[in-house]
Amino acid sequence: MLLKNKNAVIYGAGGSLGGTVAKALAAAGATVFLTGRNIASVQKIADEIIAAGGNVDVAEVDGMDEVAINRHLDKVINKTGFVDISFNAVGIDVVQGVALATMKMADFVSPVTNTLQTRFLTATAAARLMMKQGSGVILSLTATPGGIGYPFTAGFAAACSAVESFSRNLAAETGVYGIRVVNIRSGGSPDSKVFKDAIDDRPDVMAAVLHQMENDTMLKRLPQMAEIANAAVFLASDMAGGITGVTVDVTCGTTAGLNYRMDRL
Repeated sequence: MLLKNKNAVIYGAGGSLGGTVAKALAAAGATVFLTGRNIASVQKIADEIIAAGGNVDVAEVDGMDEVAINRHLDKVINKTGFVDISFNAVGIDVVQGVALATMKMADFVSPVTNTLQTRFLTATAAARLMMKQGSGVILSLTATPGGIGYPFTAGFAAACSAVESFSRNLAAETGVYGIRVVNIRSGGSPDSKVFKDAIDDRPDVMAAVLHQMENDTMLKRLPQMAEIANAAVFLASDMAGGITGVTVDVTCGTTAGLNYRMDRL
């Protein structure tokens, strides 16, 4: 098992992607410490992990609250002695589909501020502990707009770019302590709750949107949540011991292939 004897803390574990990553880390052998503001949804993921034979702990933690984050990590350290992996999947409300020239400043700035706040608080809290123990992996997640101009993605694009920059700089500062910091860039997973809800609400509109998004990739499809989770497992493992300070692209080629049109010969 790639992550046997590893301890992983997941923020926003009650969400569809956070839960998928949590289950993948547990299946790879890690003891997962699941946190979130909605304890019921977090417990649901925990129950699935337990049913599959995994090791799990659950706590109600607001990923925007510095005191709560540090208090929880102290409890993890007191219980296990180490925090090996930190992953933040806290969801942030975003206004998209509006041209930058016509949108309100608050709608643009809000996702940037809130995304950076939770990513900074959880990552730096983990880093302080990992610096003492001399090892650890800090993972983050962005999407296609972090690597390429993508119209009508508003503050979400700026937030993605900011997280990727933060991840690189944190890696540069903590590598000397044996800490690896890696960002995963997703293309958006159609099996995630946010996509499924949108499809249920506006099936005709979303059919066209998904077709366009798929057509913007080299593989002509979007990554499934399991593919993001598998990347997280690999990057958190010793097999990825030489990887840090970069964003790993799991967009099915969107970042490199946007507006690149290629049909089968």
